[in-house]
Amino acid sequence: MSFLDARSQYRRAEEGNLPELSDPHQIVSVTLRELHKSLAVLMAAQSDRQRYPAPHITKGLTAVYVLQSSLDFEKGGEIADNLFRVYEFARLQLIAAFQRDKGAQLGAAHGYIGEILSAWQSMPTKD
Repeated sequence: MSFLDARSQYRRAEEGNLPELSDPHQIVSVTLRELHKSLAVLMAAQSDRQRYPAPHITKGLTAVYVLQSSLDFEKGGEIADNLFRVYEFARLQLIAAFQRDKGAQLGAAHGYIGEILSAWQSMPTKD
């Protein structure tokens, strides 16, 4: 999947609320932020013993798909493998929330994605 395909897919899920992006670094950054935000909303619902908001489950799953499919395992090696595992953990927790599992580990997923987001935002971009 190209970054343009990923951007288009995420835009459809977000219903056009994403800014126009062409830089792959920015696309990943926005996708990570949106995943982090959706996990936070789901965590809040979990702690308040409320129903999980379905739009945030959908957005989260779409973001995970975009992030996983944008990984380059040949160039990324072990880092790509580890990122895939973290994204897969987040995906499984989102699925647990979709299944209304009160034991979904959304806090852990939120924390892991937050660490990746922080590291991603601190990386210099190529000009």
